[in-house]
Amino acid sequence: MRWYVVASLLTVLTSSQGILTTLSQSNGGYKYDYATVPFLAEVFKLLVSSVFLWREMQNSPPPKMTMDWKSVRLYPIPSIIYLIHNNVQFATLTYVDTSTYQIMGNLKIVTTGILFRLFLKRKLTNLQWMAIVLLAVGTTTSQVKGCGEASCDSLFSSPIQGYLFGALSACLSALAGVYTEFLMKKNNDSLYWQNVQLYTFGSIFNMGRLLMDDFRSGFEEGPWWQRLFNGYNMTTWLVVLNLGTTGLLVSWLMKYADNIVKGMRKLMSYFGWHLCLVIERGQGEGSGGGTHL
Repeated sequence: MRWYVVASLLTVLTSSQGILTTLSQSNGGYKYDYATVPFLAEVFKLLVSSVFLWREMQNSPPPKMTMDWKSVRLYPIPSIIYLIHNNVQFATLTYVDTSTYQIMGNLKIVTTGILFRLFLKRKLTNLQWMAIVLLAVGTTTSQVKGCGEASCDSLFSSPIQGYLFGALSACLSALAGVYTEFLMKKNNDSLYWQNVQLYTFGSIFNMGRLLMDDFRSGFEEGPWWQRLFNGYNMTTWLVVLNLGTTGLLVSWLMKYADNIVKGMRKLMSYFGWHLCLVIERGQGEGSGGGTHL
């Protein structure tokens, strides 16, 4: 599969991720436990990767699989970072709307570029640094509201908590992405074997998060496995499928391309999301109503 096909699919998936998550809300909150979504997404990715690894093992010669503990012990680190990041995403969308979420997502390109330079020692050209600075400034100024007739109690258009969560999400995503790319490319192991390790730890840590929530609440609503699907509907399952498929495609991109392509995919997803809203607005105006940007 060519990288630009994967990048195009990721653009579509990422464009719809924030919209689907917002649609899964009810009265500004979640009827389901949003910590279960990353867990189910990790299980989905683990099952898919296991099937592909099993198919690879039927071939001759078998795929390369490094089972040395010095290699395996590196995989829990990105799993923990992604665990925090996935839950921060849901928290962010309780404070900001979908458009703000998509715009702030572009900060991942900024943090990825910086981490590329710091940790992977990859040099960026002056033009690339200029683009990163302009992207950061543009993302910030897009959220500054004009006073006009509206109240000027706050400089920004959304609560400050949303921006803090958004910035944290961007940093976590970049850190996990750069580290995972390092893992994927440090040897010639099978992609699916690397994914199995990554998603096994991811499933375990997400399960641990659910268990911790049970202890904190004193098991008031019963153990997590009894209420795993409480509040789920078709939209929630689409969020799980979106998150899981995105993770699988990103791992392929990290193995065979790099995080810069992943970052540009994020930027293109913003334009894809904006196009969806423009089309929706046009249809709404044609029927006598509309969604105003």
